[in-house]
This record gives sequence, structure tokens and C-alpha cells, in this order.
Amino acid sequence: MSCSLLEFCRLQELRTVRDFLFHNQRDEPVEEKNEADNQMSWETSDWESSWDNGDNQEEETTSTTKVEEETKGQTAPWLQDCVVALSPCSDLLVVAREHKAVFLSAKWRTDDSGREEMTLGVSWSGTLSTEDGECVSSCICIPLASQKRSSTGRPDWTCVVVGFTSGQVRFYTENGVLLLAQLLHEDPVLRLKCRTYEIPRHPGVTEQHEELSILYPVALVTIDGFSLFQSLRACRNQVARAAAAGSDVIQPPPLAYKKWGLKDMDTIVDHSSVGIMPLCVFDQMKNASILGGFTASVKGNPPAMSQYVTVGGGPYTGFYYSVEGSSQPLLSHVAMAVASKLTSALFSAASGWLGWKKNKNEDDAPQKQKPKVEPATPLTIRFGLPDSRRHGESICLSPCNTLAGVTDDFGRVSLLDLARGIAIRMWKGYRDAQLGWLQVPEERSDREFSPPTSLPRRHAMFLVIYAPRRGILEVWGMQQGPRVGAFTVGKHCRLLYAGYRLMGVNSVTSQGWQLHTQQVCLLDPVTGALRTVNIPFHLALSDKKSERAKDMHLLKRLTALLKSRHVDPDVLESEGKSVLLDIKHPAIKKQALESLLSNKNAPVSCLTNITSTLYDTLKKQDTEDVDPLLLQLCSSQLKLLQLYSDIQQLHSFADTEPCSDNDSLEGMNEELSRVGPTLQRYAQFTSRPSVSFAQDSPDSPLTAQAFLSQMECSEDGQLKVNRGAEAEWNQLGNFLFWGCLSGKSPIHKVCDTLQQAGISPQQLLALLLSVWLLREKEVLQKTEETVRNLHTLLIALSNIKGAVEESWDPQSVSPWWQQVRTTCIQSHNAAAALLAAFVAHRAAKASITNHADTKLHSEWEAVSLELEQWVVCVRQLEDVLVLQTLLLVPPPQGAAAGAASQCSIKTLLEGGTGGIADSVSKWVFRQNLAPQRLKEILQKRVDKDADDQLEQKEREEGNEKKEQSQEDTDRTAELLVAVWERFPHSLSPDLLFAHCCWEYVVQWNKDPEEGQCLCSAVEHLKLISSPHIQLGISTMMWSTFIVKRFSAAAYLMEKVGKAPKDRLCRRDVGMGDKAVTSFLGCCVQLLQILMEVTGELVKYHSPLTFINYYADSAVEEESVPELSVEESWCGAEGPASIAELALEQKGVHYPLVQHHCLLASLLHAALTFNLKVKPLNLFDSKGKNAFFRDLTTIQLMPSGDMDPGLVSLRQEFLLRVLTGWVQAIDDTSSSASGTGCPPLPSSGPKADWWPSLCLELGSLLQVNPDILRRHLVCELYNQGLDLRAEEVMLEVEDKDVLGSQLLVLTGQRLSFMLLHSQSQTQAAMELLARLPPTLCTWLKAMDPSELRCPLVPLSQSSRLVGRLIEILPENHAQYSLALHLLEAVEALTTED
Repeated sequence: MSCSLLEFCRLQELRTVRDFLFHNQRDEPVEEKNEADNQMSWETSDWESSWDNGDNQEEETTSTTKVEEETKGQTAPWLQDCVVALSPCSDLLVVAREHKAVFLSAKWRTDDSGREEMTLGVSWSGTLSTEDGECVSSCICIPLASQKRSSTGRPDWTCVVVGFTSGQVRFYTENGVLLLAQLLHEDPVLRLKCRTYEIPRHPGVTEQHEELSILYPVALVTIDGFSLFQSLRACRNQVARAAAAGSDVIQPPPLAYKKWGLKDMDTIVDHSSVGIMPLCVFDQMKNASILGGFTASVKGNPPAMSQYVTVGGGPYTGFYYSVEGSSQPLLSHVAMAVASKLTSALFSAASGWLGWKKNKNEDDAPQKQKPKVEPATPLTIRFGLPDSRRHGESICLSPCNTLAGVTDDFGRVSLLDLARGIAIRMWKGYRDAQLGWLQVPEERSDREFSPPTSLPRRHAMFLVIYAPRRGILEVWGMQQGPRVGAFTVGKHCRLLYAGYRLMGVNSVTSQGWQLHTQQVCLLDPVTGALRTVNIPFHLALSDKKSERAKDMHLLKRLTALLKSRHVDPDVLESEGKSVLLDIKHPAIKKQALESLLSNKNAPVSCLTNITSTLYDTLKKQDTEDVDPLLLQLCSSQLKLLQLYSDIQQLHSFADTEPCSDNDSLEGMNEELSRVGPTLQRYAQFTSRPSVSFAQDSPDSPLTAQAFLSQMECSEDGQLKVNRGAEAEWNQLGNFLFWGCLSGKSPIHKVCDTLQQAGISPQQLLALLLSVWLLREKEVLQKTEETVRNLHTLLIALSNIKGAVEESWDPQSVSPWWQQVRTTCIQSHNAAAALLAAFVAHRAAKASITNHADTKLHSEWEAVSLELEQWVVCVRQLEDVLVLQTLLLVPPPQGAAAGAASQCSIKTLLEGGTGGIADSVSKWVFRQNLAPQRLKEILQKRVDKDADDQLEQKEREEGNEKKEQSQEDTDRTAELLVAVWERFPHSLSPDLLFAHCCWEYVVQWNKDPEEGQCLCSAVEHLKLISSPHIQLGISTMMWSTFIVKRFSAAAYLMEKVGKAPKDRLCRRDVGMGDKAVTSFLGCCVQLLQILMEVTGELVKYHSPLTFINYYADSAVEEESVPELSVEESWCGAEGPASIAELALEQKGVHYPLVQHHCLLASLLHAALTFNLKVKPLNLFDSKGKNAFFRDLTTIQLMPSGDMDPGLVSLRQEFLLRVLTGWVQAIDDTSSSASGTGCPPLPSSGPKADWWPSLCLELGSLLQVNPDILRRHLVCELYNQGLDLRAEEVMLEVEDKDVLGSQLLVLTGQRLSFMLLHSQSQTQAAMELLARLPPTLCTWLKAMDPSELRCPLVPLSQSSRLVGRLIEILPENHAQYSLALHLLEAVEALTTED
């Protein structure tokens, strides 16, 4: 909180710099040189540490004097003979002497401790002068802002401007490359100064233009900053291009400038360009009167004038004013020479800056001839500060352009008010002083009442004076402020003050920039350290405010102490007391006390002692001098700390009070025994290991700071608990009551202490119930003990004044007991809530009985609304406990994972009439319970014989895991039955199956790859007995989840013309190709269910027959089921259940459903057997338009005879489906054994229902079913499945055509046997020779390669020929051929 000197950079290679600049003077003896080398080394740890602290001035003085003696006359004074310039960004330092210069640039390096630090290292060194005899007289470094949009305020590059004794001004890059040189005046350059853009802090402040000013003995040259910025950028770019191309650097055009001849002053050594001075009307009249007398005329608008202040002699300080526009910018004759050649230069092919180029012949001429110097515009002095013997040495302008510091040869420092032109303050005893300014912005927290953000921030101005004769650096507050800081530094330092920032910045580009510039830097040539002065804003305030600043300093000291990790409590207590007593301002004292009380590391005794000491001190003071808020804070915090200590002490008692309520459990034993098994099962599930964080554990102790943060003391002394985060609330309840509940603390003493503290009983009840519900696991481990203690606590809290109202009528609801019920209703901890309800019900009943006895003295039992509500609440909590126990049953391994759903009375009531069924349906999904198994459990018809067989099989296998699994399954079934018994209406089978169906289809929609979920949904749908609910659920499933993907699959197959690949299915349908096949199968089943239930509702049971029924809704001959809930759950409010929504659905249009079922069957068949087909092309335009419409609407359906071409396409597709099915069920080995046809599966490509489905589809698609049957018979014989073919043959109507087809197939078999078999026997050859020529020729014409299974047993072929003779009539053209075949087969059979 005080001034400090901070080192931010160090100079490297300082000895190298000195040796280079003083190369000609190195004639001292070797001993002196070695001594100087040693003194220039970095071993400065002896004295360097003493400079870091500005307070220990005696030590600093001693150590600095010691260094001076060692380095006297050798090392330190050399920097005073040099010209030194530092960039405002502190990234470039220039040290020049005579004609040499060294540039040092910023570098970052890691010190021994691993910390990054900035250093300045030599980046360039060389000779700057180009004319004989000229030397460097002045130098400044101007950082140029970047023009890139991504810039954040760092300079793009830095230009070094050097003035010479010849009058030349040259501009260099950081690497010493000359950019621009110009002779502006033939006298030596005395001083270079720069002014850059500053954001105006107030609306009335005039924006100042950027400017470079150059002072000569009798002239002042100013160059506009904007044009200079553009010229320097262009020169730098041109030099870079020339260097890259290897060409000569082109001479750039000269700069535009103004030159003023300063009159009426004997000598001028320094100057300041103040900028444009705004004039008011009074100042304009005053100036006109001074200059022109009382007859002078005054113009209407005050002119804009630039102010220049010079120092020197005769007068000591001069004030010059130039009216804007009185002097035009000048171009030297070099510009004229360039302009004369401009035309030819523009059209030359040379590259470079504006195309200027010099020939080799002309190189020498301009250099030898000096350019013409333009004359200066005379500027007379307006007024000055005359002092004939005093000569000014330097002037330093403040950042706000209103003040300036001036040094003179009398060792004085004067402070000038530039607006009034007077000296307002003077310091003496500062010979050879160096000046600088510091402008410190106000921190927002420094003001007691923070101003609105629209108001500008205040700034404090400080003057920094370095007195090298005394080796002291001082900081003074402006304008009449005291000295706020003093530092003992070396006598050979240089105070570097730039007074400007980045050039090229304006009001637009500076938005959001953070300009990283140092205002004042102190360079020590002995150590090479660059240090800056840090001054807090509050030091500029008045004495009254500085007292507050001291308080802020004490507060920060206390805060720093509290932040340290390891603090001795005694040290903290003593320091806290001293700080709190030393602070004067009540607001800061209150802030310090609050920060102390909120510290987690401070022990309770320490906090109590500190607060008590402060409270006693405040009580001794006069009442008027004490802040009542602070006094109340101390009193309330002391009370809270005492309460915390008392509770903590009561919990630490080893002995507890004897329990007086031995009979408190007698009335509850029956209730506890009734719910005991369920509680035990519930405890098993809740006691499973789980992961939790240590800081969230309820066993973690409550700190005093957390206790204080949650408690609030009112003015009347009552305590109030502030309910914040749930974890903090539970922790406070745990601190107050868990010791009592667990039997470790005296219950009545704790309650008495809390009652005396003044905490409301309602808040204590809320805390008690929160910890009871939170500690459910521990409560269930010691149920009887904890329940007894809870009963005692609840009775004790009820007896506190204000708990149960004295005027309470037992016929009305008590707010006290309603609070308990509300907490239990909202709790997800079912077991703890039920036990709390048991206890509260008993306590309320006893309270009502006592109330009735005292008032009525009657033997009748008091009946009240309160007890009725308790009965309902207990009943509901028992229901929730059983339901929650079921929901906690862990899923079997491999089932869908997920957290068990939590339920409470509130969530079930808010879930509506279907909330309970919805919870159970989610559990069914997690358990992956089969629909049939669920139906058996609900109907209590578990097949005992099947269970016995299963147990017997398990014993044979000796699998203990399966026995354990079966036992768990039985227990789960018992739990489900128990839940169903408690919710017979809410969990009626139809309602539960409907919710399960919907849950499965919702889960399938989340992950369509899980086709089993959709299959399970359809299976649950089939189990719904009510056709109305079944119809509504089917319609909702179709419209919500199915139809969109179904239409996408149809259009995709229509597009590709075959079964699509996996990638296309995932892109369009959102699932893989196998999942699409399963999905289409489920679509067929869903639509069939829709047709069946519609048929049931219209009393028509032929769903797959095209009927002429076009009603838009079903005729509701069956009564609509009534949905009801249990009596205790009648208060359900929330969304309607799925069953209720299903009953609200409209009826469907039967032909439209049948139409979609037809398409789904075709798509399913095409994907199952991988057939090429465009499914929508199998329908006419009416049929295509009817697809994917709302099933409840009436659409124009196909009617009449179809186009023969379309029927032909349909027939071809169905024939290919039958062929695919026959190839899929290829089981010739089974049929060859002659044992009959093996059973086929019920799903997949081998399903036994495919032929009947094709025949049914054929009848709907107007395809002759007999053609399909004949094709199926031929395909089965072709595959060698003769037994299956004979079964189908019985249904064929046109036997003649079938006989002709089978005759060819028989011929192919016999031809293969006689002519194409690899094992031809001699008997077969002889038989072939005996055959009739006609038959032999016919057999040779047969092609056995058409048979998929030519190797058929001879007995099957003989049986086939026999069938042929039976079905072919005698007048058939090929009857004789069949007889010949019969003879040939019989002959072969006889020989075999």
C-alpha cells in the first residue's frame, strides 16, 4: 500500500557497451581495468537486496555509499556522457556517444530459479554519422503501432530518431538500417520530443494530434505524426523489398514540416510542444486586449492555437502561440528536384518506393551539394517568466498537458501551470535534477461509493524527481500534495521519461487495446537494472482519505495472513486483534471481521476471543462513536459462536441421558413387523457399494465458518437458518441432530440449547427430517433405536413454544404435522419416510388425544381430519416402499444398463394416472422380462410342472449359479405380485402391457439397431386383451414411430430396385440392413394386429381377406374399458396415461391398413430372400397414392381388374419368393430318410408360413393361386423335397398341367440316372438298350442340369411316376410316355 521500486528488466553486456563507446579512452593501467571489469560483473548480491525495499533507507544509504567508493571515477560516471533513449514499451534502449551508438533489444531468459525474466541485450552497434565532425546530440525511440486487425496494442516495430550537431535528423530501424535523412536546419539539434495520441478522459478535452518536434538554438521544427507514420512505414517496406531484390535503395521524398523562428529569447535549451489550446471567449478578449490594446477587434470564433513552452535564459521560460493555418508545410529544394523528374520516374520500369531511382552518374552530385534550407516563419514570444540570473535547463510536460516541471541552474524545480502561465510551486536543493511524471488511475474498490460505470475513472498525477547529487528518488503528489515516496538509489543513475506512447494510434484502432508502456524508468549503470516506480492511487488523497488508505493497508495485511496455509493460532489471534483495533473506519472494520470469520483455518476459540475483544472495546466507547451495525454484528456472531461451541460440546459427551420413552415403540411394533420383510429387502438393495466423494460425505465435520454462513441473527435476538445449497443444509442438520438420533448425545439438552438460542421450531423440524432421510442406510441398520430417538426428538420439538399452535382445532389440519407430511411426500427415501410417518402419526395421535382429554374429558375416541390424512399418507408410503423395492432390483447381467428410477408420492401423483404403470414398465425394460413371463406372473399362473422340470435339469447339471438365478427370479416375481396387489387398478394387465409396449418402442426409437425392442413391443401389444386399447396403441405406434422409417425403406428399395446395402440403409432409414429386415417383419405384425382388432370390433374375423368394408371407424359393439385408480391415489394430477390416450384415438380405415400390410409383406419378402424388385411398381397409380397416408382417413383404393402386365409382374415376384423359400429349407437328408417332414421355425426365411402368405398375397394381388401351388410343387420336387411336394399337390386344381410339368421333371431324374451319372452299371446300360426308341430319344433330350437335387433315391422317383399315372387322364397325349417311364423305373427297381 506504499510506493515501491520494482525491477522489471536488466541490461546484459553493459561492459561491452562501455568499451565500444569509449574505445579511444582505454589507456588506464591494467590493474584499474581489471578492477573495473570486476565491478561490472553481475556479482551484486551483497547490496542489490537492500534496494528492493524502499523503507530501509539507512541500509540502502550505507550499501550505496560502499558501492560508490569501489567504483569511484571508473565505471559509473560514463553513462552521464552518453545520449540515452528508452522506448516507452521498454523493448529497445539506445546508448550513443559522439558518432557511435549501441542498440539493445528485449530478450527473455530463464534464471537459476526457473523464472522467466526480461533482459536487454546488444542487437546492433556501429557508427551513425555520415558527415565529418558531426556527433549525436539527441535521440528518441518511437514505437509504431501495428495496422493488423488482430493487434492488441503491442508495437509493430520501433523507429530510432537521431539528431546530429550538423542539423541532420536521421531515422533508423531497430537493426540500424537508415530509412530517411533530412536537413531541416543548419544549427545543431538540441532536443527531440514526441507527442502521441491519448484517449480524452473528459468530454471537454481537445484531442491532440501526433507530432514530432525538433528544437534548434533559434528554431523549432514540427512534423505531423500521421504523415511521418505513413512515410516511415513506406520507407521500411521499400528498404525490405530492395534488400530482398538485391537492388539499390531509392531515395525517398522529403518530409513535410513546419518551421518556426523563435524570437525574443536569448538562449533556448529545451522545449515542450503542448498542443492545441482551446480558448474560451474571455481568454480571447484578454489576449486581444494585451496584444492590440483596448481598441482591438475580436473575431467571432476563437482561433485554434498551438502552444510551445521553451526554457533557457532571458526570459527564463517563454510561452509561444501559433495560430493554426498561419504557416504552410515546407518542402526543401530536394523535393523540387525530385518533382521535376516525377513524370519520367512514374513511367519507368524500375521498382521501389513510388518509382524513384538514381543513375550511377548522378550519385555523387547531390551528396556534394548541400540541399537548400527553407527559412523559418518568425514566431514572437507571447509572454514569459523573466528572471535575469536564472537559466532553465530542462522542461518536462505532464501527461495531461496542463502542468510542466522545469529545472534550472540554481538547483530548483519549478511547477508551471501552462494554462495560466504561472509557476505554482517550487522545490529547492535539486541540482542537476531529472524529472518524470506518473499518472495513476483509480481502482474501483478505492471509492467508498462506487460511481456509475458511465463516469470516467479518476486519475492522480505524481511528479518524480531524481536528485543525482544526493542519490535520492522522490515522488510528490500534485499540485500541492506531500511527498509520498522516497528511495535511496545510486548517484549515477538516469531517469528515463518518454512522455509519449505508440505512434499511429487513433480513437478507432485503440478500442480494446491494452497499451503496455512504462511511464518512468530508472536505469542504474552499475547493476544494469531497469526499475519502475509503483504508486497506489490512494496516496493522492487528502489526510482524511489517507487514514482510510491505512485501514485498507491493514485489511490487506490481514487478508494476506489469512491466505497463508500454515498459521499459528496464537499469531493469528494476536494479529487479528491488533488489526481490528487499529482500523478506524467501521465499514472496513466490519469487512475485516467478516473475512476473519469466513476463514476456514481459524479455530473457534480464536474467532471467539477476537470477536469478544472487539465487542468489549466497542461497548466501552461512546454510543455516538460506535457504528450500531458493527456492534450488532459482533453481538450476533458471538452468540452464534457460543451456540456452535455448546452443540459441539454436547455431542462430545460420552454419557447420554436415559431414555424415558421406553413405551414409545409399543404401538409401532405391529406396524414395523408388518413392513419388516419389505424393509429388509429394501435395505439389501440400498446397501450395495457405490462411489461418492469424501467432501460430500455426511460424516465430514461442519466447520464454524460453514455454521456461521448458514445462520443469521435478527435484531430481536432470534436466529434464522438461511437455506442455501442442499449439501450445506444437510450438513447443518447432521451437525445438530445426528448425534441425538444415533444415541450418542443427550436429546433434551440439545433441544433446550437450540430453543434458548431462538431458532424457530419449524426450521429445526426441517433440519431433523433432512438428516433422518439423508441417513437412511444407518437408520435401517438400527431401526428400533433410531426410531425411538426420533420419537423423543419429535415430541421435544413439538413441545417448543410456537411449534403446535395453542389455538389449533383437532378437526382442522395442523401446519406443524403438515410440514412432516409434505417432507415425507416429497422424499425419494421411501423407508426413512415411512418410518418418520409412523413416528409422526403416533406423536400426532397422542397430541390429539391429550388435547381431547383436556378439553372434553370424554371417553369417546377423538376423530379428526389430521388423523385421516395421516392414515392416507402412511398407506401411500407403504405402497411407495413396495414399489421402490421392486424398482431397486438390479437387472440381470447383459440387460440394458441404467440407474434405477427413484419414486416418491409427489412424483407418482404428478405422473398422472399412468405414473405407476410407467415406472413399472421402465423396470420391465431394465429387467428384460419376457412378455409371456410377465403375463404368467400377473395371472399367478406360473407353470409349476415346468419349474419342476427346470429344477430337475439344473440338479442334473449341478449348476449352482442357475439355482441362485432361479431363486432371485422367484423373489422378483413375488415382489411384482406384491406391487400388483397394492396397485390392482393402476397396474391392471392391459394398462401395464400398454405401458410396456410403449416403453419398448420408445427405447427402440432411441436405438433402431436394437430390433428386439420393437419385437418385444409387438409381443406386449398382442397381450392386451381390450381391443379398444390395442387399436389405439397400434395407431399411435404407427403414426409416431413406424410410418416415417417404413416409407423411407419403401422409397429406398424403389430407388435401388433390390435389397439395399448396409450403408444406404443407415443413411436413409437410420439402421443397418439386418435391422431393416427385422423392422419390416414387425411392421407386418403390427398391421396384422390392426386388421385383426378392427375385424374383432366389427365382428369380422378374416383379416387377410379383401372385404368390401369402407367404414372410416370401427363399430364399437364391445364396451370401452373403464380405467380407475386406487382410492388412496385419487389425487393424481398430471399427463394422461397411454391407455387413456389410446382410447381417444379414432378408428382406422380397414382397406387402407390392408393395403399397407400388403406392401410391408412384399418389402419383408424382398429383403428376406434378397430379391430384385421395385415394390411400388407392383401397384397402379391409385395404390401408390394411397400409401403412407393417415390410417384413419378414407383413400381412393384400387378396384376392378388389374392390368395384365402388372399382374404378370406380381406373379413373377411371388414365384421368386416361393423359390427362395424352397431353397432356404433345403433338408433333403431329412426327407430322404423317409421319416416325414421335420418341423420348421416360426420366423426367418425358413418359416413355415411363407407359402400360405404367398397364396394369400396372390389372392389379394389378383394372381391365380393354382399357378403358385403348381410352381411350389415343382420347386419342391426340383429340390428333392418329395414329401412336402406331395402335401401341396393335394391342393392343386389343374392336375393336367401339373402332370405335364412333373413328367418333364421325372424324365430329367431318369436321364441323369441312366445317361449322366458317374456310376453307370451294366444293368442300367442293358435297360437303356431295351427301352423303346421313342422313350430313349426323349430321355436323351432331357437336361438334368436344371435339377437342383438330381441325386434322388429311386424309390422317390418311382413314387413320383406313380403319382403321375394317377393324375394324368388316359386320353392325355403324354399318358403313354408316362407308362413307359413306369416300366423303366420298375425294371430298375427290380434289378436293384
